[in-house]
Order: sequence, then structure tokens, then C-alpha cells
Amino acid sequence: MALSIAGGACAPAATRLKELVALEGVRDNQLIGYGLVVGLNGTGDRRQTVFSAQSLTNMLQQMGVSVPPTAIQVRNTAAVMVTGTLPPFAQPGSRIDVTAAAIGDAANLQGGLLVMTTLKGVDGQPYAMAQGPVVTGGFIAGRGGTSQTLNHPTVGRVPGGAIVERPAPSVAPSSRLRLQLRQADFTTAARIAEAVNKKFPSAGPIAKAENSVVIQVAVPPEYAARSIEFVAELERVQVDADRPARVVINERTGTIVMGKEVRVSPVAIMHGNLSVQIETSFAVSQPNPLSQGTTQVVPQIGVGVKEEKARNIVLKEGATVEELVRALMAIGSTPRDVIAILQSLRSAGALEAELEVV
Repeated sequence: MALSIAGGACAPAATRLKELVALEGVRDNQLIGYGLVVGLNGTGDRRQTVFSAQSLTNMLQQMGVSVPPTAIQVRNTAAVMVTGTLPPFAQPGSRIDVTAAAIGDAANLQGGLLVMTTLKGVDGQPYAMAQGPVVTGGFIAGRGGTSQTLNHPTVGRVPGGAIVERPAPSVAPSSRLRLQLRQADFTTAARIAEAVNKKFPSAGPIAKAENSVVIQVAVPPEYAARSIEFVAELERVQVDADRPARVVINERTGTIVMGKEVRVSPVAIMHGNLSVQIETSFAVSQPNPLSQGTTQVVPQIGVGVKEEKARNIVLKEGATVEELVRALMAIGSTPRDVIAILQSLRSAGALEAELEVV
């Protein structure tokens, strides 16, 4: 089954600036930490994972319990890597979700409790502390060859399990803002600068596109003490984003997505299939009555070749992708046929679009 999507001929709808750009310096930050999950029902790390026993020994020593690592054999503990995302302007005391993933040979984190784990940023500074019950969303039932696994039980989440201890390293808006396009495009950058200057005409041309990604905007004098309100006004500006002509193909699922901007040069397409089928059947050979022979199974191999007639379509100048899809479907093309034809058109230079295979 194939899903082919082609855009209509209507004008593109304007998009808010909030969906097209991000403010430079206002970004998420990745956090990472090493911790232990305890309380597992015998599904933790085994003897081969030595660092989990060492970590448990260090934790017990901080609590006044001295145990050598070689004497510990605890199956209810698992070493995990804890990751999280620190949102911009996160303040101390706010909570974020974290993910715990087993790094040893633990079989299941279901029912485990993540003990206090320090989460650090790329600068090596601690920004949050994580602790709480791990929710896996999966399980392992049974033993040996009769076990059944649902989802991925060695990775779990701790909803709201991390408390921010240090403010996020975000850059507050100043007198000059730099907007970063999420998808680089010179036309869209120029349109954004034009739309911003039209939105605030009294301050003169305050926006300028530096390249295909960055648009520099000067805060107008009337918003000098209200930069946050100015950013909110910017986010509401409507812009007609320009999108490149692109055909996206997912060969595994047979999905083809094409925009209305895709054009096809005048071309004739001929496509046919050659199929070879080899079948093996087994016949039983019986011996004659009162003979010394035995019953034998004799394989019989048959080879059949079938070649379909070439089907052809002719596309005139200015043909759109919608006409191409309709013509291909009209001659009974399968999803694999359509993918092969599109790749051939791109190689021939007749498909005026980028071809992306995912």
C-alpha cells in the first residue's frame, strides 16, 4: 500500500514567526549523569558488571557502611545513565523529566527506584538532582524459552524526577536580537526581514537578513524597556515561508510525499515488469506390486517467466506532480514502480525537485 500526498494549487498559508525561527541564546541544554536504580526484583546487574558494585560500595561508605566491592553480589541494583533536557530560563526549584537507561547487563528496570543522581551540563557544572521511581512502560514475563517481553524494559522515565538547582545558561533578550531560521532559506529570511520592517514602520528598517539562517533585529526605542513584549509581538508576525521543491520517499513503507511545487519536464515514461517464478513440487513414486522397490518422493522443478507489456505515459510541458501521480496510478503502477520511476526521472533531469530517501 502506498500513500502519496500532493499539495493543492491554493496559495500557501502564512506561518507565524514563532514556528519558523528561534531566538539565539534561548535554547535547551542537555544534561547527563551516572546513577543507580535499586529495588529491582532480581533483574539488576550481574557479577560481570563490576562498576555497579563499586558505585554501591561508594554510596554505602558515605552512609557509614564499609563493605568491600568484591564481597557484594546484589541482583536488585542496576547502574544507569541518566539524561535530561534543561529548558531555557529554568529556575532553581522547577522540575524536569529524566530518562534512565541501563548500561550494564540488567534485564529489567521495572519497579526500580533511581537514587539521588547529579546531572551535569557540557561545562561540567551540576544543574539538577534526579531521584524517583522509574516508569518503564514495558515488562518481561516468564523465564527461559517461555518468556515474553513488551516494549523496552531496560529504559525508563522518571516524570518530574529532577529538581533544577542552578539557573539555565540562557541569554536574555537585549537591544539587538538574532533570529535563527530552523530551516535555512534565503527567500524566507528576506521575507521575514521585510515582514518585521512592515510590522514596525515607525522605527525605520530594524530587521536585516545576514544570511540564509540569521536575521538581526534591533529593538525599537518604544520597546527599549520591554524587550519581552517586543519578542512576543515578533512571534505573531505572519510570513509566507518559501519551501524547496522536494520529494520524500520511504522505500520501506512505500510512502511518497510530494509538494505542489514539484514540476516535471516534458518526458515519456515506459515501464514494464519481468518476473521469474520457480516452483518445486513433490511427486510420490510407488513401486510395482510384489516388487522389491520402495516408495520414493521425487522433486519436480518448474520455471516460469512472465514479462508484462511496457506501459507508457507522456507528460507535457508544465506537468505537475499531481498529474504525474494520477497518470502512474491510471496505468496500475505499484508503490515500488512509482519509486523506481521517480528515481529514474531524477537521474534523467526531468524531475525538478530534490529527491530524499528516508
